[in-house]
Amino acid sequence: MSGARDAGESFVPALGKSWLTPLYDSVAMLSGERFFKRRLLENARIRPGHDVLDLGCGTGTLALMAKAVCRQARVHGLDRDPEILSIARRKVAVSGSAITLHEGSATSPPFADGSFDRVLTTLMLHHLTTPQKREALAGALRILRPGGELHIADWGKPHNLAMRVAAMIIRYVDGAETTAANLDGQLQMLVEQAGFVDVEETQRWMTPFGTLVFLRAVRR
Repeated sequence: MSGARDAGESFVPALGKSWLTPLYDSVAMLSGERFFKRRLLENARIRPGHDVLDLGCGTGTLALMAKAVCRQARVHGLDRDPEILSIARRKVAVSGSAITLHEGSATSPPFADGSFDRVLTTLMLHHLTTPQKREALAGALRILRPGGELHIADWGKPHNLAMRVAAMIIRYVDGAETTAANLDGQLQMLVEQAGFVDVEETQRWMTPFGTLVFLRAVRR
């Protein structure tokens, strides 16, 4: 769930500052992380034999949940932030789950074409500038197999006054440049422009931090 850029470039840590990284899981728990990640996994319908990637995996919570949902799936996580990956590796080791974690950029995922049946990403894209979002979505398309699915849960356009007020927190903490496309409601359009088909917003949730949207898209 942390930001990602090409090797050698800076990136945005999950809570905006590296010194806050050890607190990430506690903050995520308070935000209801497991509820929306569980819903994302329900939408993804992971099956035995699927190769699954958590893009911007952060501390590994979604990857662990995906493996618990389907033990016969092969689950991978990718994140640019070595500090947050170290937390994920400890959690995976304690769980005993067969999950492979990789350090690398979401804008240039280090996998062969057609490696995955599902690419999942939660609260990562809003850390990227719009050009980086385009790169990350193009990378997700490339590494999916034909018929494979992309599932996103991330901040979207506030759909009422309360959500507009709440979204001001996200804009302030994560920056206007990176959150602009999300909060302007452009995420679905960017997914379509990347070449995905059957792109749909499956759900929209009100949260203390703004509108959370769920998107599903398919590689032709």
